[in-house]
Amino acid sequence: MTDAGDGTWSIGELAGRAGVTVKTVRYYSDRGLLPEAGRSGGGHRRYGPGALARLREIRSLRALGLGVPEVARALEDGDRLAEVVAGELRGVARERAALAWREASLRLLAECGGAERAALLPLLGAGPLPPDTDAVVRFWRRSLPVRLPSPLVARVLDEVVPVPPDEPSAGQVRAFALLRGLVSDPRPERAPGPPLRGERYRPAVLYEGLGEAYGLAGARVRAGRAPGGGDALDCFAGAYALALGEPDSPAFRRRLAELLGREETGVMARYWKLVVPLLPADRPALGLLHHHLTEALAAPRAA
Repeated sequence: MTDAGDGTWSIGELAGRAGVTVKTVRYYSDRGLLPEAGRSGGGHRRYGPGALARLREIRSLRALGLGVPEVARALEDGDRLAEVVAGELRGVARERAALAWREASLRLLAECGGAERAALLPLLGAGPLPPDTDAVVRFWRRSLPVRLPSPLVARVLDEVVPVPPDEPSAGQVRAFALLRGLVSDPRPERAPGPPLRGERYRPAVLYEGLGEAYGLAGARVRAGRAPGGGDALDCFAGAYALALGEPDSPAFRRRLAELLGREETGVMARYWKLVVPLLPADRPALGLLHHHLTEALAAPRAA
């Protein structure tokens, strides 16, 4: 029953049926979430029976953590509700990942010794949780040849920049913190230079060829075979030869093995050592594949 003969409810009646306060009903009405059916002769708000269902929808969405703007969008239509819910789910996933990184970071600090704790603490607090990869991307953009086409740069970055796991271990937190410290070092000697130089050097040809070689080497690893053999090694050496405009000969391979061997103990070696724990178990690190191919190139049988 209602007080009016037109089937509408007063704000107090609606609040009582919904189990909320009059202040709550007024709040949602003032923000356009709860339309009024009209006003009484005395200027008081009146609500139709559909307002009760609407108010319950609003309360349910608010209880699930949606803000008032998101509730307003969700109530526009069913498709918009699905869109808003999908966005909220992404937000929840980010929050869970942030909590997981915070927990693993605290566990790392609890487990490590005083000296290591003092060294890690500034690195752990240097970025958001979960961490972003902006510094790693900048590191690679500084390292890659400037003449590399943008689509190829994007493909390289997809392969070499690790994605922070949603539920990291303490060891993975440590690896990522040290990685961020490594790539953020401003000293010029800390950034690797281009692998080849010379007027005839064509970087796009090299990186296209290396991508194919790493693919072949990775397939060999997944098949339980040595990554630096057969077609993978030929493709690896051939990529460098083609990029320099030289024939792939035993003499060329010896010179190339010497050149690449000098890079094995540099910044990139440290980079890949830190990246390995951050990669899925079934994804070989390109740096390790590169290392095995370089070793195979220097082996007597490769001469």
